[in-house]
Amino acid sequence: MDASYLQTLQQLLEATMNPDTNVIKAATAQLNTQFYKNSTCIPALYEISCTNTNQAVRQLAAVELRKRISVGDGKLWKKTPQQLREQIKQSLLERLTQETSALVRHALARAVSAIADLELTVQPVQWPTLMPGLYQAAQSPQVSHRETAIYVLFSLLDTVAESFESHLQNLFALFSKSLVDPESAEVRMTTLRALAKVAEYISVEDKHDIKAFQELIVPMLNVLQQAIKDGDDQGVKYGYDVFETLLILDTPLVSKHVTELVQFFLGVASDKEVEEEMRCGALNVLAWIVRYKKSKVQALGLAKHVIESLLPIGCEDDPEDVDEDSPSRLAFRCLDALSQALPPQQVFPVLTAQLQVYMSSSDPRMRKSALMAFGVSVEGCSEYIRPHVDQLWPVIEGGLQDPEVIVRKAACIALGCLCEWLSEECATRHSTIVPILFNLIVDPSTQKNACTCLDSYLEILGDDIVNYLNLLMERLLVLLEGGAVPVKITVTGAIGSAAHAAKEKFAPYFDQTIRRLVPFVGLQGTDEQSDLRGVATDTIGTLADAVGADVFRPYFHDMMKAAFEALTMDNTRLRESSFIFFGVMAQVFGADFAPYLQQCVPALVASCQQNESADELLEDGEGGSATTANLAEAFAAGSSKLDDDEEDIEDETDLDALEAMFSKVNSAVAIEKEVAADTIGELFAATKAAFVPYIEETVQVLIDLLDHYYEGIRKSAVGALFSCIKTIYELSNPQDWVPGGVVQVPFHADVKKLVDHILPRIFEAWATEDDKSVVILMCSELADSMSKMGPALVEGHLDQVATFAIEILEKKSLCQQDPDGDDEAAGVDADSSEYESALISNAADVFGAMATVLGPDFAQAFGSVLPLISKYSEPKRIQSERSMAVGSLGEIIVGLKGGVTQFTQPLLQIISRALRDEEADVRSNAAFAAGVLIENTETDLSAHFLELLTALQPFFTPPEHSAPAVYNARDNAAGALARMISKNPGALPLDQVVPVLVNTLPLHFDTLENRAVYAAIFALFRTQPQLLMPHIDHLLQAFAYVLNPEHDEDTTDETKAEMRALVEHLKAQVPDKVAAVGL
Repeated sequence: MDASYLQTLQQLLEATMNPDTNVIKAATAQLNTQFYKNSTCIPALYEISCTNTNQAVRQLAAVELRKRISVGDGKLWKKTPQQLREQIKQSLLERLTQETSALVRHALARAVSAIADLELTVQPVQWPTLMPGLYQAAQSPQVSHRETAIYVLFSLLDTVAESFESHLQNLFALFSKSLVDPESAEVRMTTLRALAKVAEYISVEDKHDIKAFQELIVPMLNVLQQAIKDGDDQGVKYGYDVFETLLILDTPLVSKHVTELVQFFLGVASDKEVEEEMRCGALNVLAWIVRYKKSKVQALGLAKHVIESLLPIGCEDDPEDVDEDSPSRLAFRCLDALSQALPPQQVFPVLTAQLQVYMSSSDPRMRKSALMAFGVSVEGCSEYIRPHVDQLWPVIEGGLQDPEVIVRKAACIALGCLCEWLSEECATRHSTIVPILFNLIVDPSTQKNACTCLDSYLEILGDDIVNYLNLLMERLLVLLEGGAVPVKITVTGAIGSAAHAAKEKFAPYFDQTIRRLVPFVGLQGTDEQSDLRGVATDTIGTLADAVGADVFRPYFHDMMKAAFEALTMDNTRLRESSFIFFGVMAQVFGADFAPYLQQCVPALVASCQQNESADELLEDGEGGSATTANLAEAFAAGSSKLDDDEEDIEDETDLDALEAMFSKVNSAVAIEKEVAADTIGELFAATKAAFVPYIEETVQVLIDLLDHYYEGIRKSAVGALFSCIKTIYELSNPQDWVPGGVVQVPFHADVKKLVDHILPRIFEAWATEDDKSVVILMCSELADSMSKMGPALVEGHLDQVATFAIEILEKKSLCQQDPDGDDEAAGVDADSSEYESALISNAADVFGAMATVLGPDFAQAFGSVLPLISKYSEPKRIQSERSMAVGSLGEIIVGLKGGVTQFTQPLLQIISRALRDEEADVRSNAAFAAGVLIENTETDLSAHFLELLTALQPFFTPPEHSAPAVYNARDNAAGALARMISKNPGALPLDQVVPVLVNTLPLHFDTLENRAVYAAIFALFRTQPQLLMPHIDHLLQAFAYVLNPEHDEDTTDETKAEMRALVEHLKAQVPDKVAAVGL
């Protein structure tokens, strides 16, 4: 080897570690142009990695050696003379055992892997002595030999694992020993990491390998336990990563040990002697267990143990920084995951029992834990909780008035959660809650939490806000002027929610509010000021929506200017606020917004197409964007495909950097793109024809987002694409569509072109979608679009749509799959989480929409669908599923019309059982279904009228202060009774049932039943008016209520027209009575 070449290369490597960036750039340029393009650099780099006295230089040489071996599919390595290649291979393993620095050893091990990637993946194998040599060294009596060999094996598995299938049995035998190495923690931990690599290449069919791996789970946990005991932070992180990898694999490698895993990670999380970061990591793994092994957690009944273990952790103090993780916060995150993953009856009864214990404790930390647990569990258990809100409400009310600050803050957070998921139940308690919150927002110790809670509460309050608006705005505007920036942020949000609830009634407060908010949208500087600017922009948009275009117009142009200015700032939150503002302004101003589209649309498109990565970590070397695959590849330990010119001093995966990168990727920019996609759909819907020039580009951008890794973006893309379909349909001035399997009213050519472009892409995405929330939206949007656009939308796709929906009802869709799904908790008959129930409900809605657009032609398909839906109506199913099943059958009956006849008897049996259900909403849906079955079937059901009346009788006398569902059931019962009267009045004791029907009027809860109820009354006036005249005063009051313009949406124009005609007729008979009600 030329000594001067070697010396120069060595000097340049040293120069790249110089603190002067100019020196680094010059050295890097010279290395790339004069050294790294020639195969001579490979033996030179190897020599430097072995002989240089500076450990950093040896490490860098080893790193560059690996890169040069790998570059261009090994072109430099292959140009290196055969003799030199053999010498390097022969001495590499020996050199590894002599190297004293672990970092250099690891870098050289990566070089071995790079060579193996080239020489073990060809036939015949070019390095036949490598594996036997490693196996022998891995069992050497010398610790350093074992450490080196195991690390090289780990590197090989990370690089060329595909070639290791034939070695699996040998690896299992070796790793079962090295996993319990008596002398070296490094051997044990590296074995643990290597096993995670092995796991990735075991398929579901490899039963023998699965069994062999399962036998190693407990020893693997022992390795992690020792690392925790030793305080080995890096080793513990590696261990957590290993188990998270095993949990997300489809192969059931840990399924036999879920109980042990739960106990282990709960034990670590609960141990206050363990470092806090390690405890947080253990809770993260526990959340993964709940998410990815939920059917095992469910089948094994582990929820009780998990909940009872998490609540004590929740008693611990939290750091001041709300973004900082702590064991307490992560315990509640686990509880949130548990409540969403498992059936609520496994979670909430246990939690309720704990709430009673914790809320009665004298320790405020226990009360805080109870309230936080209650709050986070609501999302996954809301339907289960709903009937029990009255019993649970004292927990919230007591917490809000607790003497301890931490308890009051927790109660504010819990109430905020309830507002989101149980809004109706919360809103009805405004007379108690609002005064309490008013007191809390003026208390400095609870001000921020209380304002945030008030923000959530005002959003759901609706018309009742008028009772508090004056005092509310008085207090909020004082806080807005005198409060610190964090308080101003929450107060500004609360004002927005007040405007949202008050709508046009906010107008008297508009001028004084907008005057105070406008200065905020010019703020530039600190992060807090930027946050305030963003929230102010959101709130000003809400004000505009509340007071309308005419009142807001003087501020329109300047606010748009400020929103465009925010797009130029390097702040994703501000761009997000600007996009939301554009959407609101478009809805408020409609066609007047059109001139701004030429600026808005390019910004939205650019946002949707932007690179989400942290640039310093993810430069792909060519200035382009890094794909998800590139990210994974670039950061896989030892197989970096990052640009060869970049500095890569330590050839070890930086887990903290990797975690930070994905955190960044998954947060701000991704959420901005999610909002941008939403806004595209909103702009088209609001500006209509003015948006047409942008359709082609924006639709393609949205289609490109359908396979994005972040489910929020996929949902926004789906929603916006369906919005585009519905908007262009409206623009085509369509004729009314006609139900039927054969399309009688085809789409306009432009509509058909767009539908044919979008719908197949959505169906492709649906087939591979693994997130329930995305599939729920797909079902919902498809059902809504079908109902609006008719059978032409799904022409040629009916079988595909039916297959998707049937798969969901059978729990066989991709998003419902669970590698442990053959266990006792799996299958159609298993209890479902509320998210699972929501998915099934939306799939049933798809069939309701199909029945609507196909009419009687849906009858053939319904024969297959009825047994699937009816399973969910059985008494053993949870309440939400029973309600869904009966409700969807009612909707399908309406669509089928006479086509339902052949299914009359099985439907009547299901409905009759549901009329006696213990839950009011099931009974309500059953009453509706009974009515529409009577109305639509051609089978004479008169013989069943009295039996049905007996079942319906309790519906007409709801107890005072009943839940809304009870009153809803009364209205549906009125609809059922009315349909009986219309179908066959002779089969009923009219003198007894007419007073019952009249007393239900006017309907307040399910006004859709007005059509049927008044149709029956009109018919009776025509045929047997003597039955109605005794009730004429009550009826005229009901007529006056319905004909009042305030209730214009309560019934159809046809019903109102016939009612007016009847009133005119009655004026001749009872003019005084008609005049008395103002008609």
